[in-house]
Amino acid sequence: MNAPEIRGGTLTGLSLAGRDGTWDLTHQDGRIVALRPSPTTGGGFVMPRLADVHVHLDKTFTADRMPQRALSLFAAIEMMAADAATWTVDDLKRRAEAGLARAHAHGTALMRSHVDWHGKEPPLAWRVLSGLAGQWQGRVDLQLASLTPLDDLVENGASVAPTVRDGGGVLGAFVYRNEDLAQKIGAVFDLAEKYGLDLDFHVDEGVEPEARGIDAIIAETARRSMAGHVLCGHGCALSVRDPEEVRRVLDRGAEAGIGLTVLPGANSYLQDGGPGRTPRLRGLAPLHEARTAGIPVMIGSDNVRDGFYPYGDYDLWDVYRLAVLNGHLPHHDWLDAISAAPARWMGRDLGLREGAPASFIRFDASGPGDALSRTRAGREVWQNGRRLPEFQGDET
Repeated sequence: MNAPEIRGGTLTGLSLAGRDGTWDLTHQDGRIVALRPSPTTGGGFVMPRLADVHVHLDKTFTADRMPQRALSLFAAIEMMAADAATWTVDDLKRRAEAGLARAHAHGTALMRSHVDWHGKEPPLAWRVLSGLAGQWQGRVDLQLASLTPLDDLVENGASVAPTVRDGGGVLGAFVYRNEDLAQKIGAVFDLAEKYGLDLDFHVDEGVEPEARGIDAIIAETARRSMAGHVLCGHGCALSVRDPEEVRRVLDRGAEAGIGLTVLPGANSYLQDGGPGRTPRLRGLAPLHEARTAGIPVMIGSDNVRDGFYPYGDYDLWDVYRLAVLNGHLPHHDWLDAISAAPARWMGRDLGLREGAPASFIRFDASGPGDALSRTRAGREVWQNGRRLPEFQGDET
């Protein structure tokens, strides 16, 4: 159902993300027409809508079809590959739309979904999700990124890259301890330059210190002067490498202009797994150190209810809670990692200012710490001056 139209009004006594004091927000005809300091308090906490730069809509809501819990990344890959052989148009549409609907209801405005791509021809999921991107535009603006094992992409990239370009997508590769790494990374950058594509890598998704794909990506980004066009997701191996070495890698990454996406859900769940033992190594990339070096750091949902991670609900705020707890993040100082920073990386601006769309999230809370602490604190999602109805979707 559509939200009721609210042509205008004023929300008073708001605590606004990134601003001191309290504020009154006046909206009219779907836009913010005034933001003024307020003499009142108690109006709730308001922040921009969310940007989820790393999800997997093709795999989502398949957890109940997995034969067992995956105890490692590569066990999850094998199980998901077996399930992918059964995917149909209807199955993909049903599961992906369930994810988009939940994301929309929770306040996500922008999303990048990685799509597994093996061989030369576009997979069924790419075609289905491309169609959904058009249908969901204006609610959750969906961008697609291909996800191909590095060796496969080197072999078939001349077929993959033009299709990605024509669909307005991003070229992606899975990089983990490949032979001839520098040469193969260079070949991916050749494709990006030839077809005018941004790059988004799954890199070093494990807790083996010899995994150093990110080093090669940083070096090639610098060599090609592609600052702002190369995103690295995961980076788990950085958590177990020598700290001084990591500092040098991050300094080079900042100078080259890469971005880093940290995935606290699936990475914590899959890394250092084993039956009957408590994991010691959680695979959380060094968020604090990366930001200190000057690298834009983003936080994403990653897998939701599939063979990699059987939990989640496309609620990026809940993922933020995980990151705050696991990464010891100051809760008020990292909100841009789920909103402004990934939005900029996707070419958008979600900022709250006069003249901007009246699209935001309002929590019944005094600030972000209060909202994170009280899981049942009320949440309103506003889009273009309309408050969205509470999500009533069925379980998938």
